[in-house]
Amino acid sequence: MNATSAPNLLLITADQLRYDCVGSSGRYPVRTPNLDRLASEGAVFANAFSHIPVCGPARQSLLAGRRAETFGALWNYSGALPVATLQPSDYSWTRTLRDCGYASAFLGKWGVHPTCGPTAFGYDEAVAEDEYGRFAKRLYPDATYTNGYFGEPNPIPVEHSRTHWLAERASETMEKLHRSGKRWHMALHFPEPHLPCRPSGRFADMYDPADIPEWSGFRETFAGKPYIQRQQLYNWGVEHYEWKDWAPVVARYYGIVSQLDEAIGLVLRKLEEIGAANDTLVVFTADHGDMCGSHRMMDKHYILYDDVVHVPFIVRWPGRVRAGSTCNRFVYNFLDLAPTLLELLGVPAPDSVRLHGRSLAPIWTGDGEVPDWRHAVVASYNGQQFGLYTQRMIRTSAWKYVWNTTDVDELYDLRRDPAELDNRIRDPQHAALVASLRRQLYETLLADGDALVRNEWVRRQLLHGAKLDK
Repeated sequence: MNATSAPNLLLITADQLRYDCVGSSGRYPVRTPNLDRLASEGAVFANAFSHIPVCGPARQSLLAGRRAETFGALWNYSGALPVATLQPSDYSWTRTLRDCGYASAFLGKWGVHPTCGPTAFGYDEAVAEDEYGRFAKRLYPDATYTNGYFGEPNPIPVEHSRTHWLAERASETMEKLHRSGKRWHMALHFPEPHLPCRPSGRFADMYDPADIPEWSGFRETFAGKPYIQRQQLYNWGVEHYEWKDWAPVVARYYGIVSQLDEAIGLVLRKLEEIGAANDTLVVFTADHGDMCGSHRMMDKHYILYDDVVHVPFIVRWPGRVRAGSTCNRFVYNFLDLAPTLLELLGVPAPDSVRLHGRSLAPIWTGDGEVPDWRHAVVASYNGQQFGLYTQRMIRTSAWKYVWNTTDVDELYDLRRDPAELDNRIRDPQHAALVASLRRQLYETLLADGDALVRNEWVRRQLLHGAKLDK
């Protein structure tokens, strides 16, 4: 396939959306009819994972097609900690699309560079997240919020909420791109449902807290777990929270997810109205998930539970992606996107760039035979506002091993304990399994250029079992 026969690309991402809070997962009672329709018309990747569940590094990796550690993006840039970021001089596939004649636009959450915006990375135009802030302040100067990160109903009506304002800007932009007569790419990055969750209007009371089921991982005791996990409760002031305290928070999370779904529906309908639906590859995913009370924790830091690394990932391309299909193979939602697009364009990455993903094109029609497809995924974490903390994870269909370089490691039997409540790292019967997973993790990190395992003192933990897990 070449650029003349390649599709338009509509990339839609959510910020901090759990895999199990989209209707197609069949897990929790969150209503997402528009995403459910998208899933019925395309392919659902049921085992899609974030390789680094932190907003900024994940989004930088998305553009680069490489693990964030290889260019120094270890955590979100902020005033609290110095950090490297992806630079405009670095490779990004968005420039490749531009060089192939695509018109492009970026809307919403950025998080890639503190001073250089999307146009420095190959986009023709951009609508920044803070433009909505100015819009809302002008129309609703008296709107106030008092419940911090725990969220509350939004006094701003749905039609002027951030989700729907962004959807309207996206619809206008997409129509303009389509009129250009060029192939086009639009990236629409919603900041929702990142905490604090503030659903508007009918979405604010769509879900009754009394009807919200506990997360499967809520009954956490932290027995045999790393110290930092229990400490996180104290960091957030939720150490005494019971489910009755969490249920309203989760109800608001559900509400903003449903509100986001409606906004996405508006964009998808505009795609149909302009006659571009059949020629457009639509990709929906999230940078990572959210604990939102699971394991009694907030946000996404200092853990690599499936609550934050397992993400929704839906792809639709009429005539090319088999409608209503489910792919159960392990994929990286962000790392695999770059090689997929480059394959569709028939344009290889530069010889100087080693991408860390694989093209999804061979597997998005189902689960047919694909030689040597990966049997595990690897994710990482490096710390953030509560201090630095190095983690690496390898997950297969049956087991998850988490390497905590400065604390006890974790091992979860996912078939017997899918909620990851029972750390089995101390079981002597699993010693050979742990050694094998450590070796696999080491080999993946080494191949992908993670400098952590080139440290001769630390890598002894993986290669020689020099780890105090007793």
